Amino acid sequence: MASRTSRDVLSRGLGVLRQAIREQPRIFTVAVVGSVLFGGMIIVSARVVGSVIGEVALPAIERGEVGAGTLALAATALFGISVLRVAGIFGRRLGAGYMQYRLQASYRRRVTRRYLELPLSWHHRNSTGTLLSNANSDVEAAWYPIAPLPFAVGTLVMLVGAIVSLFATDWALALVGLAVFPALFALNVVYSRRMAPRQARAQRLRAEVSGIAHESFDGALVVKTMGREAQETARFAGRAGELRDSLIAVGRLRGVFDPLLETLPSLGTLAVLVVGAFRLRQGAISVTELVSVAFLFTVLAFPVRAIGWVLAELPRSVAGWDRVRRVLDATGEMPYGQRVLDPASAGPATLTFSDVHFSYPPAEAHQTGAQVLGEVGFTVPAGRTVALVGPTGAGKSTIASLAVRLVDPDSGTVSLDGVDVRELTAASLAGTVALVAQVPFVFDDTVRANIALDRQGIDDEAVWAALRLAEADGFVAALPDGLDTMVGERGTSLSGGQRQRLTLARALAGRPRLLVLDDATSAVDPRVEAAILAGLRSSTAEPGVPVASILVVAYRRATIALADEVIYVEQGRVVARGTHTELLATVPGYVDLVTAYEQAEVDRAQESSYGDDVAPLPSGLEIEVDR
Repeated sequence: MASRTSRDVLSRGLGVLRQAIREQPRIFTVAVVGSVLFGGMIIVSARVVGSVIGEVALPAIERGEVGAGTLALAATALFGISVLRVAGIFGRRLGAGYMQYRLQASYRRRVTRRYLELPLSWHHRNSTGTLLSNANSDVEAAWYPIAPLPFAVGTLVMLVGAIVSLFATDWALALVGLAVFPALFALNVVYSRRMAPRQARAQRLRAEVSGIAHESFDGALVVKTMGREAQETARFAGRAGELRDSLIAVGRLRGVFDPLLETLPSLGTLAVLVVGAFRLRQGAISVTELVSVAFLFTVLAFPVRAIGWVLAELPRSVAGWDRVRRVLDATGEMPYGQRVLDPASAGPATLTFSDVHFSYPPAEAHQTGAQVLGEVGFTVPAGRTVALVGPTGAGKSTIASLAVRLVDPDSGTVSLDGVDVRELTAASLAGTVALVAQVPFVFDDTVRANIALDRQGIDDEAVWAALRLAEADGFVAALPDGLDTMVGERGTSLSGGQRQRLTLARALAGRPRLLVLDDATSAVDPRVEAAILAGLRSSTAEPGVPVASILVVAYRRATIALADEVIYVEQGRVVARGTHTELLATVPGYVDLVTAYEQAEVDRAQESSYGDDVAPLPSGLEIEVDR
C-alpha cells in the first residue's frame, strides 16, 4: 500500500510539474539552459582542475619552478569556467524564480476569479479560512518544487555527462559512480514516500488554523461580549499545536535524511580515492584522471541534492494542487446570457416571479435539500413599491436573492421587463438591479471609494446625490474629511445605521431600475427610514417620478404602510397580497405578525430616544444609538 501511495504521489507530482512546464515553456527553457550550462562547467572544471594538478602543479614541484605562461593559461581557463558557471547560476535562478512566481500569481488570479463565478451555495459549504488558504498557501505549495526543478533537470543531464566521463576515464571508477548515483535516487524515493503523508497533513492543518483564526477575528465582538476569549484561544492553540507537531514531524524526517543525502556523495568520493589509488598503482589511470574524478564527486554532492529537493517537495505540491483543483474544478456556476436591458433608455423595471420553486443544496452529497420556496408568483410593477412580509424563515431573503440572481430557481422564472434574468448579460443585470442586504458591508477605504466603487460616470456630484437620497449626506458632511474620510475595516468608525445608509447610497449611485432592500434599514431611525423610502418613491430631480421599482423586505408598520402592495409569505409560499389595510382586515396571521413587530418597536422606543443621537440610561451613562 505504501509503495502504491508513493508511486501515486510521484506520478501525480510529475503531472503537476508537466502542467507548469506547459504553461511556462520559454521561461523553463531559459532556466534549464542555465542549469545545463552550470552542470557542464562542473564536468569541465573537474577536467581542468585535474589537468592543472597533474600537468602543471606536480611538474612544477618536481622542477622547483612554475612557468608563467602555463600558469596564466591555467588561471585563464579556471576564470573562464567560473564566469560561465556564474552565468549558468544566474540564468537558472532567475528563470526558476520568475517561473515560480508567475505561476503562483496566475493561479491566485484563477482561484479568485473562480470564487467570484461560483454561486453562494458553494461558498456556504466552504469556510472563509479554507478559501483564503486555497488562494494563498495551497497555491504556493503547488508550485514550490518549481524553484529547484530546472536545477534538477540540469543535474540529470550533468549526471549522464559525468557517467560518460567516468567510463571514458576508467571502468572501475565508473562502477563506483554507478553504485553511488542509484543509491542517491533510492534514498530520495524513500524520503519522498515517508514525507508524503506528513506534508499532506501539514497542508490541511494550515487551512484549519487559518479558518479558526479568521472566524475568531471576524467574530471578535461576540468573543469579547460573551467572554469567550479563553475558549477561543484554547481552540486556536489546540489546532496550532497540531500544526506545530506536524511540522516538527516534517522537520524530524528531514533531519534524518538530510545528513544521509549529504554523506553519500562524500562516501563516493572516499571510495573513488581508495579505488583510484589502487588503479593508479596499477598504472591504469594517471594522477590527472584520479584528481578529476575525485573533484567531480566532490562538486556533484550539492547539485545532486536538487533532485532530492524536488522529490521531497512533491507530496506538498500534490496536496496543494489537489486543494487548488478542487476550487478550479468546482461546478455550479451560473452562466449569463447575451440579452441586454438598456438602463439609460427606460424607467423603473418590472420584476415578475412566475411559479418559482427553490431548494438550497444539501450539506452532504447523499442528503436531499429541503424546499425553501414553492409556487411563488407575484409582480413588482414598474415604479411601484412592494413590501415582502412574513415570519422568520418564510423565504423572504431567498426571494430577494432570486430577484438579483444570486441564486437561480429550481423551476419557474424570474424576469425583468419580461426577460428571464438568466438570459441577461452580467453587465446588464448589474446595471438594472441593486441589492442592499441585511448586513451592510463597507470596505476599508474612503466614503467616496465605497460609494463609487470605481464605476464609470460616478463623480462627486453623483455621490452626493446618492447620499442625499439615502439620507446620509448630513453625517458624511460632518465627518472630518468628508468624502475622503477613511471608514475603517468593515466601517468600524461608523454606526450601524450609518453603514446601512452608506451601502444604500452605494446601490443608488449606480442608478438601478430595480432596488431590492432586504431589511436594509433595520438600524436606521424609523423617521429617517420613512424619509428614505419617500425619496425613493419620488425623484428630487423629477417630482412625482419614482427613482426605481422597489422590493423591500419589511418589518416595521410604518415601512409596510408606505408600500403600494404587500406580499405576505409563510413557509415559502405567497399566502396573501393586497394593501396593508386590506391584509389587516383579512389575514389573521398577518395581523399577529405586524402587531408583534409593532409591540417590539414600542418596547424599543421605551428604552431609547430615537430622535436623539444618544439615549439616556438609568445609570446616567450614554450610548450611541445611530449617528
